[in-house]
Amino acid sequence: MQTKIVKMLYNADGYVSGQEISDTLGVSRQAVNKAVNALREKGFVIDSVTRRGYLLSKLPTELCEEAVSCHLNTRLIGKKIIVLDTVDSTNNYLKKLASNGEESGTVAASTEQTAGKGRLGRVWQTKKGEGLAFSVLLRPRLSPNEIGGITPLAGLAVCRAINDFCGLDSRIKWPNDVIVGSKKLVGILTEMSTDFDTVEHIVIGIGINVSHTSFPEEIAHKATSLLLETGKKPDINRFFATVLNYLEDELLTNNFTLGGQAVGEYQRLCATIGRQVSFTRGRRQISATAVSVSDSGELEVMLENGTVATVNSGEVTVQGIY
Repeated sequence: MQTKIVKMLYNADGYVSGQEISDTLGVSRQAVNKAVNALREKGFVIDSVTRRGYLLSKLPTELCEEAVSCHLNTRLIGKKIIVLDTVDSTNNYLKKLASNGEESGTVAASTEQTAGKGRLGRVWQTKKGEGLAFSVLLRPRLSPNEIGGITPLAGLAVCRAINDFCGLDSRIKWPNDVIVGSKKLVGILTEMSTDFDTVEHIVIGIGINVSHTSFPEEIAHKATSLLLETGKKPDINRFFATVLNYLEDELLTNNFTLGGQAVGEYQRLCATIGRQVSFTRGRRQISATAVSVSDSGELEVMLENGTVATVNSGEVTVQGIY
């Protein structure tokens, strides 16, 4: 109910009467007043005048699901948003909900993550108020061998959202990082649960460095934040909604598949292509030149002997990028 009230007030041209809200939502005036007071406690500035009603004057500056919803233009992703004060891992949290039947499109988010997951078993920690960690639950009707495009599409969506919202020239480091220059800004980790030959659910976890002013010495040379790159802290709720809007657009428009126009756009924004890369195959360290990304999300590289090979997993070192 609180989200519906916020949207009514946000979209109104002036005051909205308590009776109108009551009639629209089918609840009592007392319930409306209680919900408005709860919203005020969350940081919404809502003026009230007798015989005129309520006027939304200001949205909260802290992460808040109702504020995010004001800027959301999606049909699926974000129809339910859970904002957590702190969490070990938004992926773990959402996977537990998924196993109990949570609906597709649910998003769990927090500005503090104590044991988030990165690729290859790494930890992605987010100190309170510095970053944005969130996960999206999806239940696409796909087989496990058809989901290869989901992580690249998520990377493309986040990259485009950042460039649009912040005016940056961020790029994608294959397969799942978003960078500015040579420094990491975003990490993405996709996990799935399968039932025989069908995907039961997918959880896309995304961590964005938002308001960091510095990083630990061991990663300071390869990490950056939106604040460091733009000189200002973004409106976290509007920014988060922008990312979710782009995420739904890329995933649903392309039917979860990296093909056609999407793969071309991905390659245009992929900083890995054209660079020297190295990767391990078996026990051998192989050097090559990244030349393209396939429709299934694999990195295509040209080996020193002129043949083209594909890389679909493991660690790839990219010359000039951490």
